[in-house]
Amino acid sequence: MKYNITLLFFLLTFGITAQENSISGEIKDSKNNSNLDYVNIGISNKNAGTISDAKGNFNLKLNNKVIPNDTIVFSHIGFETEKLLVSQLKSDHNKIILEPSENTLKEVVVQFKKPRSKQFGRSAKGLALMHANFFYAMDKTIDDRLSREKGMQFKIKKDCKVNDFNFNITVNDFKLVKFRLNFYKVENDLPSKIIVEKDILFEVKDGFRGLYTLDLKPYDIYLDKEMGEIAVTIQWIESVKKDEKSKFFAISTAVAPTQTSFSRERNMNTWYKSDQSLTFYLNTMCQ
Repeated sequence: MKYNITLLFFLLTFGITAQENSISGEIKDSKNNSNLDYVNIGISNKNAGTISDAKGNFNLKLNNKVIPNDTIVFSHIGFETEKLLVSQLKSDHNKIILEPSENTLKEVVVQFKKPRSKQFGRSAKGLALMHANFFYAMDKTIDDRLSREKGMQFKIKKDCKVNDFNFNITVNDFKLVKFRLNFYKVENDLPSKIIVEKDILFEVKDGFRGLYTLDLKPYDIYLDKEMGEIAVTIQWIESVKKDEKSKFFAISTAVAPTQTSFSRERNMNTWYKSDQSLTFYLNTMCQ
């Protein structure tokens, strides 16, 4: 009888712990009460991060490294960052309100007298023997990839306007993958703050493989030579499988001791760098 009571207590405790193993809710714009899609959510260096879906709903999984006093950061381009303690939020049905940012940037228009084309990054596809995969062995569900990022470091030595972004897809098991393109300042050899305040989203559809080109001319993105070293990354924000076995999405890469690639598993997590050179590049016109 004592054994049964102990077992029942253990199961109840386990159930409570499991229920408290995530925090969910919705994120809204304070100005019009509309739901905010694809908001970055994470806890710094605790490997706990995700992104809200197209309807503003989110589910942040917590691991055993997370404590009640840890801070959850909610960030979205064009809005003030919101920071809340884990202990301030319920396990579910939370409503997070983000305030539109008052620091709207003025539109920058630059005219080059004699612009010249310049490519940043590696365009060669190689022999397709090496792949940088968005799938990790510990991933249990497709949601484990939400907010994952991969990209390259580029050194800006001239003033340039970006025409397009390109990367080569070698494996794609998905009906749809949606990404966000991010531009970061590199400080202390790692990506730091966002330097292009534009929410650039794009979709790769129908299992597309090969060179994918994203036209960036409508965004009027200018890279100033004073930026120095920057990181350009793609961030996984949504996906639809072709079938239950779908799990691989990869970019061609090669070992290149003079090049630096960056990756991080989730929002607010630690950045890692390696001497890999993804087939990942920008076409620009420079002064």
